[in-house]
Amino acid sequence: MQRATNNTASKGLRGWWTSPPRSGLRLIISPVEYRHLRSWGRVRIASAIVLTGLGVVTLSFGGNDRKTYGWAIWFLGGAAANVAYGYWELSIAPKTDQNSGGGP
Repeated sequence: MQRATNNTASKGLRGWWTSPPRSGLRLIISPVEYRHLRSWGRVRIASAIVLTGLGVVTLSFGGNDRKTYGWAIWFLGGAAANVAYGYWELSIAPKTDQNSGGGP
C-alpha cells in the first residue's frame, strides 16, 4: 500500500504553527490569521470601534460607582489593544501592487 507523502499531520503542532514560514514576532500570529492579515486587521479595528461604543455607553448610563468605571476601563482597554494589534497586522501585511492586475 502506498503512503501519502504530503502528510501535514506528521509534522505535529510545531510544523503546523510554522507554516507558512515567518520569523520574529510574526510567529505569535496563528497560521490561519497570518494567511488573511488584512481581513483580520480590519475585523480587529471594527471590534475596537464596538468596544469603544460599549465603554462610552457604560460611562454615560452606568452611574458613579466603582463597578461602572471598572467595566468602562475593561471595554476601553480592550479597544486600545485591538486597535494596536489590528494596526500592526495591517502594517505587516504584504502590499499588493496596483499595476500587477490582469485588467485592460
